Amino acid sequence: MSGGVDSTTAMAIAKNEGYSLYALTFHYGQRHAREVECARRAAATFGVKSHLVLDIELDKIGGSALTDQANIPKGRSREEIAKGIPITYVPARNTIFLSYALAWAEVMEAPELFIGVNAVDYSGYPDCRPEYIAAFEKMANLAIKLTVEGKMRIAVRTPLINMSKGEIIRLGMKLGVDYRNTHSCYDPFPDGKACGFCDSCLLRKKGFEEAGIPDPSGAIL
Repeated sequence: MSGGVDSTTAMAIAKNEGYSLYALTFHYGQRHAREVECARRAAATFGVKSHLVLDIELDKIGGSALTDQANIPKGRSREEIAKGIPITYVPARNTIFLSYALAWAEVMEAPELFIGVNAVDYSGYPDCRPEYIAAFEKMANLAIKLTVEGKMRIAVRTPLINMSKGEIIRLGMKLGVDYRNTHSCYDPFPDGKACGFCDSCLLRKKGFEEAGIPDPSGAIL
């Protein structure tokens, strides 16, 4: 649960399907740590049973503009965003996050993990692709005691993976998501306002335009 458009919408979908919600958020040394507070608000709104916010020092590993002082790409065209893997990719981030979720799921005997990855309107991250999710799910069922003993099977749910950002936002609005309380910007100003030009801001803007809905957060200047 990052506090962004996708993870908040994924939470709304799980809630609408009748699941009891347990949310997991990471403070991993990201420069856009404001998203953690948005995740807290979303978790409270959707009445999660428990919300863990864990600290992982991925900034000490580095390798990403999100966790060090490298320049965040700004003002790229949609074609540029869709081409290649940008410097905002965080090495193995979703593998690390899903591994923590898998451990918690085993403790709670919770067979389904929801993650808001998207492979349509995204920045080309390899750990958002369907083949990656399928591989992680296969690994998960080989990795933990309950699955090896045949007492549980893990399913990794990705309800947004084949949806455009506009489709995601329209669905979220139907499910009561308050997008004012979401944050997308990779490089916010000190006051928390979105820069309006990073890849994540531009994809968010595209989504609201396609949905025909003004961004209620006023995030895009």
